[in-house]
Amino acid sequence: FTIGNNFAGLSFDYKNNIFNIKNNKVPTIASENIKIIPSGQSIGVKLYTDGILVVGYSDIQTKSGKKLSPAAEAGIQVGDSLIEANDIKIGSNKQLYSIINENKNKEIKFKIKRNDEDIYVKLSPIYADNDEAYKIGLWIRDSTAGVGTLTFYIPDSQKFGALGHPINDSDTNTLLKIKDGSVYSSKIISIEQGTKGKPGELRGIFSQSDEFGKIDKNTNEGIYGKIINNDKIGSVKGAMGVAKQSEIKEGPAKILTSIDDGNIKEYDIEIEKINYQTKPGSKSMVIRVTDKELLEKTGGIVQGMSGSPIIQNDKVVGAVTHVFVNRPDMGYAIYIEWMLMQMGICI
Repeated sequence: FTIGNNFAGLSFDYKNNIFNIKNNKVPTIASENIKIIPSGQSIGVKLYTDGILVVGYSDIQTKSGKKLSPAAEAGIQVGDSLIEANDIKIGSNKQLYSIINENKNKEIKFKIKRNDEDIYVKLSPIYADNDEAYKIGLWIRDSTAGVGTLTFYIPDSQKFGALGHPINDSDTNTLLKIKDGSVYSSKIISIEQGTKGKPGELRGIFSQSDEFGKIDKNTNEGIYGKIINNDKIGSVKGAMGVAKQSEIKEGPAKILTSIDDGNIKEYDIEIEKINYQTKPGSKSMVIRVTDKELLEKTGGIVQGMSGSPIIQNDKVVGAVTHVFVNRPDMGYAIYIEWMLMQMGICI
């Protein structure tokens, strides 16, 4: 599955605006003093939710023929996060199933997080004859995984940024609140070309042994974390400066991305439009792919390319974030300054 209809983003196992930094608390650093290493490497992403996310209701067939959802009747809502059950912190779907079946039809007290507010509800599981197990009538999620692109990393701090857009839950259409996560080096195994009305996709694989970083933030401007294994990181450029939006010009630019055989390559694009922004957003620029090789292989921008860094005049200016559904050769990009701001760097 994919995140959203037009994110040039991750391909995940499931379907598919937080900006809390106040300007007066972010240190301002001259842009000429910032050096980052742009990547373009294909990465695997694995995220674990903060608590267990409620993504839907499931009616339970009882012996009497009634269909019930104890959780719905107790007031639990789609988008809630189940944090505790009987004062036990819930860490996985499997753990929750175990707690439910240990208590059988006894009342369970749940601590729920809803819009940053703690709520407490009580409910009793009921026996589902068809599954021969006790249930509370919910569809839940504790993790998600997929493929995207590493934008940059900073050698001195060992911090990285990727994607340039949020990972949203498809069922609730909200930012996925995470406990933590990991990034892995990924191998692209196939490409579905983008066509008018149907975005293409990079399909990749990765394994636990390819982990190179830990994710600690999922934001509207991408995912962020710390590198734990430099040997797994790919790049074809050295440290480069960054451009403020006032320095970016409409015209030729390059993107770094990995679409086959694991190699990062540089491709030609055109920055068609620059949107002046006073606050962070993932649609800072309109870009168009002009590179013949990239157009032949992918049709333009495809899902899995989000986070691909954009370079102009020997500076990193932003990252690819979206593809236009009806123009696969065009899409949006985010300013690099918004991604740096999520790391506490204001230029």
